[in-house]
Amino acid sequence: MATPAYSVVQSAPHQFLVCKGCRRTDRHRRPGATMIGNLRVAIRSAGLSEEFEVTGTACMGGCERPCSVALRAPEKASWLFFNLDPVDDIPDIVAFAALYAQLDDGWCRSLDRPGKLADNIVARLPAMLFHPSEAASE
Repeated sequence: MATPAYSVVQSAPHQFLVCKGCRRTDRHRRPGATMIGNLRVAIRSAGLSEEFEVTGTACMGGCERPCSVALRAPEKASWLFFNLDPVDDIPDIVAFAALYAQLDDGWCRSLDRPGKLADNIVARLPAMLFHPSEAASE
């Protein structure tokens, strides 16, 4: 079965989703593509490539504040950040990845998130836990 256009397959325990549609900034012609490349290299260099994959995706709706990056994992909270620089913010994104991998549920305080990740957040979504027997009884 083919993957629908706005769906993304996850093949690692944790996944970064990077908006490929982010528009040009003063510093970067294609911030999403730059972010994907730089983040992949940094994740590999940090020894996190077994735990994390970096995937480009269609527009994530942060067009006025590029570059948008999300982080998700099964049964963990998901995060959506905006206005991240695909060069300068890479060390902070990797530091957050290391923290996120250690969190059982993916939740943390803003004080625990490095750099712009403390404030440049669009959303923190609770983990999706699917329990069909509980859903049917509500």
